[in-house]
Amino acid sequence: MIKINKSSIFVSITFTFCISLISILLAAMFLLEYDKQEYTDKLNKKYSIIARATLFHLNNFIDNAELNQQVKDYSMRKIENNKIKDYILENSEVIQKIENRIGNSSILKYKKYHYLLIEHENSILLFKDEDYQPHRYDVIKLIFGLVFSIILLSYVMTIRKIKPLRRLKRQMDKFAKGSLDINCNREGEDEISQVSNSFQHAVEQIQKLNNSRQLFLRNIMHELKTPITKGRISAEMIENGKQKDRLIHVFEKLELLINEFASIEQITSGAGIKNIRPARLIDIIDESIDLAMIPSSSFKLEIDDSLVLNVDFRLFTTAIKNLIDNAIKYSIDNFVIITATKDKISFISKGSPLEHVLEHYVQPFTQEKNSHQSFGLGLYIVDNIVKAHNLEFKYRHKNGLNYFCFEKIESLL
Repeated sequence: MIKINKSSIFVSITFTFCISLISILLAAMFLLEYDKQEYTDKLNKKYSIIARATLFHLNNFIDNAELNQQVKDYSMRKIENNKIKDYILENSEVIQKIENRIGNSSILKYKKYHYLLIEHENSILLFKDEDYQPHRYDVIKLIFGLVFSIILLSYVMTIRKIKPLRRLKRQMDKFAKGSLDINCNREGEDEISQVSNSFQHAVEQIQKLNNSRQLFLRNIMHELKTPITKGRISAEMIENGKQKDRLIHVFEKLELLINEFASIEQITSGAGIKNIRPARLIDIIDESIDLAMIPSSSFKLEIDDSLVLNVDFRLFTTAIKNLIDNAIKYSIDNFVIITATKDKISFISKGSPLEHVLEHYVQPFTQEKNSHQSFGLGLYIVDNIVKAHNLEFKYRHKNGLNYFCFEKIESLL
């Protein structure tokens, strides 16, 4: 079933034109009926005057001069040819007939013209109405038909003019969903063309900026990986000691930062979410634990092994790894419980409640004032990955426990 948007400009314009057309049609019907009645009354009055005056003359009530005086304003031509008269009388249609003791009169119609028949004793007179307008109503219908056509043509032209709005809306909907593969260029100088071309130009500029950003991030990651790798190798060659451990820790943090930049680039570019495929949740969790490099004594799993999610495996693994790492860092016992059902995935650890709402910590480079361990990019990446999978990222604190949850998991099943 097609859903009609009642607030649509197309619906509003169509409704307005329909009301106009119906109004024109009703006005035409009323005017035709009114004019027909008026014209009929006028003709009847005219024929009545002529018939009465003629019958009065035939009955010698008035003389010829008086007759001419009464009918001089009416163009009624007498049919003198008896053959033509007989033919008309035989083939005409009687519209109205009036019988009187002094004579009879009838209104006849033949080939769209009106005739007046007057019968008196042995006299039969036939007059043709020269002023009768046989095409009077056709002209009125033609005028209203022309007005109707003009309004209909105006509607078609208006709809054709604003029709590109629908295409522009579809392109804007694609843009709102993250797609930059948009083409809404239009030729013309009208306002819709100008808006479409301006929007296309804005999209192209955004695409250039996006490409530049991606290229910048990729170049940074590429250029940094080589010295980081060389530095790590050189650090391993140093004799065991405090300085070696510090250097290795620094290079590990740099590698982690590079990986987080890679995740950010993939999320914001929209490329990663295209790699969705079914994966067992337990496999995702295992991979995340391996990435977090935490011992088995630091976590507990309460997961249904049969749960299969349709996700981007690498991105979702990164999100879970960041939450595991975050839960352990900010717990008081370096321990996290991971639970999963068809409704949500929860990461539970003992600790103090967050000082601010969750929205504060999902901003990039946010950290607690009293902690050298930064939330940094971790929760920012988690939040973006969760949103990309149409999930909800929520936090609550209850009975000394912090709960970080992914909700609406059933949408991924």
